Amino acid sequence: MKALTWQGKRDVRIENVPDPRIEEPTDAIIRVTSTGLCGSDLHLYEVLTPFMTPGDILGHEPMGIVEEVGAAVPDLQAGDRVVVPFQIACGNCWMCLTGLPTQCETTQVSSEGMGAALFGYTRLYGAVPGAQAEYLRVPQAQYGPIKVPEGPADDRFVYLSDVLPTAWQAVAYADVPKGGSVAVLGLGPIGDMACRVAQAKGAGRVFGVDLVPERLRRAKERGVETFDLRSFDDEKELVAAIRDQTDGRGPDAVIDAVGTEAHGSATARMVQNASALLPRKISGPMAERFSVDRLAALYTAIDLVRRGGTISISGVYGGMADPMPMLTMFDKQIQLRMGQANVRRWSDEIIPFLTDEDPLGVDDFATHRVPLDEAPQAYDMFQNKRDGSVKVLIKP
Repeated sequence: MKALTWQGKRDVRIENVPDPRIEEPTDAIIRVTSTGLCGSDLHLYEVLTPFMTPGDILGHEPMGIVEEVGAAVPDLQAGDRVVVPFQIACGNCWMCLTGLPTQCETTQVSSEGMGAALFGYTRLYGAVPGAQAEYLRVPQAQYGPIKVPEGPADDRFVYLSDVLPTAWQAVAYADVPKGGSVAVLGLGPIGDMACRVAQAKGAGRVFGVDLVPERLRRAKERGVETFDLRSFDDEKELVAAIRDQTDGRGPDAVIDAVGTEAHGSATARMVQNASALLPRKISGPMAERFSVDRLAALYTAIDLVRRGGTISISGVYGGMADPMPMLTMFDKQIQLRMGQANVRRWSDEIIPFLTDEDPLGVDDFATHRVPLDEAPQAYDMFQNKRDGSVKVLIKP
């Protein structure tokens, strides 16, 4: 089959690789019909290269048609249309039953000290072959895949794999009071969808911050009060402008949907880039012990949120040596919640919103749809924010 493989920093290629096969009774094989290009894929493209191996198959946002199932997958059969969550979880362990499938005790990558295995996302998360491919082996298929109806285009459901539950959890963790205010830092796919979810769940005012014109335009068209970073001389001016809209206090909650590749933080960027250029035997251990993030977005969130407010982090961070302003956080009594989205915890709540009325705007959420053969060019376009690219779907 054809698959998109990682070969090095900013180097991804379409290659012919062996077709996946059933390896365990709990496996299924899916013919992929749509798969997303995620902002966190760009971390592998740019920042987290010390944890990658040439030939790794990328991608973790798939849906498709079941081709084959193992003997221990009773609720799926060939021909079923399914969305596959980005994390691999059993559904039966203590963590899964507690609503935390990202911490699944069956698939935890304990050798790396990490949580549940993920599709297409570094050796830290199991080096499981990913979904930007024609076919996908799905472990723990007795729990993971979400069956969806025939009829609507893939766009209606594909975001159940990652974008929708990640945005949903970001808003849930933000704990925005009914009629309250929330600021979303970063209006990429997750931030954009988090704004929509916050509105649908009753937030009174939603502020969105970004510096990409297309992202700002999309959010503004849906009633978000947008702030263009380029209009401010520094972070303090931005914080003051939003505080002016909230009686001087700041919003009740802030969602950091940016993560480690935040704008600014030149020194941290230099360290990240230097680490990526080192030989693999050196860069891996160095990144594990001494990696740092570009924390500009998180620092802004800490400054911006009102006293006693909540910060919800959905942007991916990977640093092990990040300095945090603990005095400020303690003094402001900030509540901080974060983590990979627990997809199956939220999917049943989200599905009622995926109707013909389309309140979350999923049917036209993608800005680009490309064939698998053009995926390398799509990575380059998305990384450089060209051609108004906000969300890319790949069609194998």
